[in-house]
Amino acid sequence: MTRGRLLYVCVRPQQGAAAAEYESFRRATRLDASQLAQHDLVREPLPADVFDRYSGFLVGGSPFNTTDPESTKTDVQKRLEKDLTTIAEQAAAATTAALFTCYGIGVVTRFLGGEVSRAYPEDTGATVVELTREGAADPLFGELATRFSALTAHKEGSAVPPPGGVLLAKNEGCPVQAYRVGDRLYATQFHPEPTPKAFTERMAVYRDDGYFAAHDYEHIAAQVLAASVTEPVRLLRRFARRFGPEQS
Repeated sequence: MTRGRLLYVCVRPQQGAAAAEYESFRRATRLDASQLAQHDLVREPLPADVFDRYSGFLVGGSPFNTTDPESTKTDVQKRLEKDLTTIAEQAAAATTAALFTCYGIGVVTRFLGGEVSRAYPEDTGATVVELTREGAADPLFGELATRFSALTAHKEGSAVPPPGGVLLAKNEGCPVQAYRVGDRLYATQFHPEPTPKAFTERMAVYRDDGYFAAHDYEHIAAQVLAASVTEPVRLLRRFARRFGPEQS
């Protein structure tokens, strides 16, 4: 696989939150805008030549849920889940590289025949994640601390990785925090990209979306700002160095 530019794939309807998420990914990977492009999948389908133009994909989070009943999913959600599945298929076949986060892990899990349910939500804020033995030996996760804090806010999750998935990270609240398929498809339940400050700004956008009680915003935001979240961004830097453009 030829190394080249990476593409951030936006699956957030809220454009302000999407723009901030792109900046978080760009800063975390230490890439500039010429090295990390962006595509708004909510408003534009995946281009036909996308796999010729980019060597890897970073998929952001979303207020969508894969466990939403099909009858309630909008045409946009159905289309973007189909496009995300196409990216996952290519990464599983090792013709590209991809890292899916939060909502995206559910899309990948279902594509691979795994189960996603509402049984493993996590509160908004920092949680402790622990690497598995396989995670400690993984090319991307292996340089991280064996236990670290990460930021989460999700309504669904999985008890076990899907068929073919190698469990890389876990915790008690949500047993599948990260897994790998082959050596080019990665998925995390936690958000690897935001700083605590950026996360509180995202919280403000979604304060009425049921992730936490709106009147608790100030209290939860203060806890997030006090959290030490250093390891997840290192994961993104490793991904960018391994699959992205050559860096000096």
